[in-house]
Amino acid sequence: MFWSRRWPAIVAVLLTLLAVAAPGAAGERGRPGCSGPALRRVPTERKVIALTFNAAWNEDGVSRVLAVLRGERVPAMFFLTGDFADRHPEAARALAARHLVGSHSYSHPRFPGLSFPEERREAVLSARAIRRATGRTPVAFRFPYGEFTERNVRDVNALGYPVVEWVDDTAGWRGPDGGVTVDMVVRRAERAFSPGAIIQMHVGSTDARHSVLDADALPRIITAARAHGYGFADLGRLVRRCRVRG
Repeated sequence: MFWSRRWPAIVAVLLTLLAVAAPGAAGERGRPGCSGPALRRVPTERKVIALTFNAAWNEDGVSRVLAVLRGERVPAMFFLTGDFADRHPEAARALAARHLVGSHSYSHPRFPGLSFPEERREAVLSARAIRRATGRTPVAFRFPYGEFTERNVRDVNALGYPVVEWVDDTAGWRGPDGGVTVDMVVRRAERAFSPGAIIQMHVGSTDARHSVLDADALPRIITAARAHGYGFADLGRLVRRCRVRG
C-alpha cells in the first residue's frame, strides 16, 4: 500500500532527473539568459530589428536568401527543424556557415499538447540532426506554429534553451495560393518596425510553383528598414551564453 500510493510521484521524480542528467539533453539550469519568457524583442531602444527565418519544408529560397543577406551584410538567425536538417543537410550547412542556427523542433508538432518527455525528445532529436548536418549545436528554440504555454517555455528553458519568438510574421509562407503577394509581405514587415523587433520569415515553399515570397521580398524589406533609419541586430549576443549539449 505504501509503495502503490507513492509510485506515481517517484516515477515523476526519476523522469525529471533523467531528463536533466542524460547525455545529449542537459541544459544548464539557472544560467543567465537561458531562462525566462519568450524573447520577442532585442532589449534596446536603438532603431534595430532582427531578421529570423524558419526552415522546415524544403530548400527552396535558401540560396537566394543567403545571397541577399551576404550582399547586404545583414545578420539573420535561422530556426531549423531536425527533419529539415536530415533531408537537406547541404542547405542546413550553408545556413549555419554564415548565420546562427536555432532549433524549431524535430517534427514540427504542436507543443501545448506534449508531455515533458515528448518535448525533450523533439529538442534532443532536433539538436542531434542539426549538429550532424552542420557541426553546430542550436543555441535557441522556437516553437512550431508560434504555439506554446508558460509550461512549454519552462520545460525548454530546463533543457538549456532560451526561447526566441517574434513580434510579427510576414505571412510569406502562405504563398500566392494563400492570397499573399510580395507587396503584402513587405507591408507586414514594415508594420513591425520598432526598436528591437524580431521579425519571422520562412525559407522553403508549400506550392507546386516553388514560390518563396519571403525570399522575393527580402531585398525590399532591407531597403525599407534602412529608409526608416533601422539597422539590423545580431541575436548571437543574446543567446550564445546558453549552450546545449545536444
